Amino acid sequence: MFDVVDPARRLLVVEPCADCLRLLPELKSAGWEVSSCTLDNLDPPACDVGLLRLQAAQLPRPESIKELISNSNTEWIAVLSADALRHQHVGDFISEWFFDFHTLPFDVDRVQVTLGRAFGMARLRGRGRESRDDLGNELLGQSKPMQELRKLLTKLAATDSTVLVHGESGTGKELVARTLHRQSRRANGPFVAVNCGAIPEHLIQSELFGHEKGAFTGAHQRKIGRFESAAGGTLFLDEVADLPLDLQANLLRVLQEKQIERVGGTQPIPINVRVLAATHVNLEKAIESCRFREDLFYRLNVLQVETLPLRSRPGDIPLLADYFSQLYSQEIGRRPRKFSEGALTAMKTHPWPGNVRELANRVRRGLVLAEGRQIEAINLGLDLSEMPCAAQQTLEAYIFQAERQALCDVLARFSNNLSQAARVLGVSRPTFYRLMHKHQIR
Repeated sequence: MFDVVDPARRLLVVEPCADCLRLLPELKSAGWEVSSCTLDNLDPPACDVGLLRLQAAQLPRPESIKELISNSNTEWIAVLSADALRHQHVGDFISEWFFDFHTLPFDVDRVQVTLGRAFGMARLRGRGRESRDDLGNELLGQSKPMQELRKLLTKLAATDSTVLVHGESGTGKELVARTLHRQSRRANGPFVAVNCGAIPEHLIQSELFGHEKGAFTGAHQRKIGRFESAAGGTLFLDEVADLPLDLQANLLRVLQEKQIERVGGTQPIPINVRVLAATHVNLEKAIESCRFREDLFYRLNVLQVETLPLRSRPGDIPLLADYFSQLYSQEIGRRPRKFSEGALTAMKTHPWPGNVRELANRVRRGLVLAEGRQIEAINLGLDLSEMPCAAQQTLEAYIFQAERQALCDVLARFSNNLSQAARVLGVSRPTFYRLMHKHQIR
């Protein structure tokens, strides 16, 4: 049984309202060490339990809330008004992302009980108190493409050159960038990620380069931008193709001169940052349509990495699915479950337009909905009955599907030994490669 009077019980209050501030003396008297911050704080204090003031205006764009919760490794309690609670979909959002919620005004006794339960759950799951080695920081997979990708990243990490990561959404572009940073000589420096498509256009320059006090209306104090925050480390510009053209010109100048100027400033500031960039957009076509600067493309595209879609490495799907089952079982408080044969078949034949991100979401859904000892295809939203049957296809299409399924099955077993995979199918190695190329499996 955990000691409920642990003097180091840490509570973080995010976006504290007047009711929250009135509650703090009571919580401090009960032994909580209380700190507070705003939602846009880039480095919130560590905590065991978080209390977040949730407002209706935040619900249509909850990305910052999800990012805070995902990166904090703790239990969160939402605080909201009764009106906000009636907002469409707020119930689903709270049940997915929060341990519990409270409506205003506070019932102090109930808050104390809920905080105690959240703290106990955080301790039970090993959260908040210690930073666990999260396998989610690793590029998982034993297929030949993943082995080649890891080998390539080891080579690229040794340099300070700019790297452009290209791939479909959900294929792990940020994970590639974090791997490059972790394996580089800058590993002890900060890793700062910026989603260029998620920042309002009028704020991008200030976010990247910072601003001086009085630079514009509302600039009440100096702000350090993302380039300066990443000093000595790595800056990752995700979805760089979403930058407006004038900002692309500014970025090009920064990469060439290795110095920035804050908005409203006059003095150049030297920077020591390695820049990594990523996009799912075909930049060559964007250049042709005048949506991306050609000179910036060549500056960013010094070294290249392509992240492959999940459908191109079906042999990794069972491994990834098992990993997500282990990971999300902790999050939702259920034991990990294995997958039925039907679920494995459905996963191997699904086209995965959302790639690994879609797989992670479907496994989380499967854990929540599964009622037996295994996760079934229908729990994943992959109903086998909806798969096209033979009677609806030509003989040629049926043979094509069966051929691909055979390749997927054998690659799931022998992804490290293609000669053995070819022998199991009774074909030569060149024929096996030809079949992989035919079915676009790498």
